Amino acid sequence: MKKTYINGLGCISAQKTFDTVFLEEAELNVNDTVLPLKTPVYKDFISPVAIRRMAKGVKNGIVASALALREAKLETVEAIITGTGMGCIEDSEKFLKSILDNDEQFLTPTSFIQSTHNTVGGQIALGMHCKGYNLTYVNGSVSFESALYDAKMMIEEEEASSILVGGIDETADSATSLFQLAGIIKEENQSPYSVLESTTKGVVLGEGATFFVLENEIKVHTIAEILDVAIFNRLDLEEVESKIISFLASNDLEINDIDAVLLGHNGDVDSDLYYKKLTDITFSNIPQVYYKHLSGEYDTASAFGLWVGSKIIQTQNIPDIAKINTLDKQVYKTVLLYNQRNGIDHSFTLISKS
Repeated sequence: MKKTYINGLGCISAQKTFDTVFLEEAELNVNDTVLPLKTPVYKDFISPVAIRRMAKGVKNGIVASALALREAKLETVEAIITGTGMGCIEDSEKFLKSILDNDEQFLTPTSFIQSTHNTVGGQIALGMHCKGYNLTYVNGSVSFESALYDAKMMIEEEEASSILVGGIDETADSATSLFQLAGIIKEENQSPYSVLESTTKGVVLGEGATFFVLENEIKVHTIAEILDVAIFNRLDLEEVESKIISFLASNDLEINDIDAVLLGHNGDVDSDLYYKKLTDITFSNIPQVYYKHLSGEYDTASAFGLWVGSKIIQTQNIPDIAKINTLDKQVYKTVLLYNQRNGIDHSFTLISKS
């Protein structure tokens, strides 16, 4: 059975995660309820004519995938698998608005065509002339992990030797307003918005696109190996620790074998209860990392988390801005990621230095 290696990374987020090494230019924004993106120069990757017709999620996905391919030293792959929670919500809003504004008549199809969840994967495939397996998972907060799991199985079963896997989500005005009305986003005028010390419900919203090139062979530029991925729909508070222990045991590991743990704290006081016992007891002697204070919360924010975990292994360093505790290790070999949202869509991802 073939192993799965991360050979390329590409990330567009609320931080400067392109043309940098690892969060050395990161900024902590505690005043906004929706984090703005740090955008690249799109015309360096996409023709100006095409840019005009693309929503930001599509543009960010194309750029992030191009960055990942560049690092992996590949021009194309055998398969493209993406995950998204809301899809191209910006174009969906444009199309619905045009229905209302034009009384359901004389509608141009462009926004509708580009509003589907698989638009990003399709546009990337067109750009690199990839005619292979192309699938998009829309599974809430485990959309990205579903894509990652599929890719890992394909490589293990030798159905593909190189796969582009990514998580993409974008914000849009009307959807953000609805999230605010529903109490999903933090209330205005309550800043500073702290993730670790929050006493209120709701999150700071974000968006982004993160891609990984997965291959079945180790190379000079290999970043990490993906050892395992597990997904659970619902877990009780008291079940989480035992599930983590059994997940590690299935990979012949124990808690003390983990060199760093990445947790998906998002600032919602109820949701973050799932991490409290882990930080206070289970992983108290292990370096702890968080990341959603940098990326914001969105359905595929865990892809940004995997980018952070991969960078920790690649650079052998945890930036101070991402630390929950002050512990360090001389070598970061094995890293565990745990993410959930409001007690559902739990995911464990285990990566290791190759």
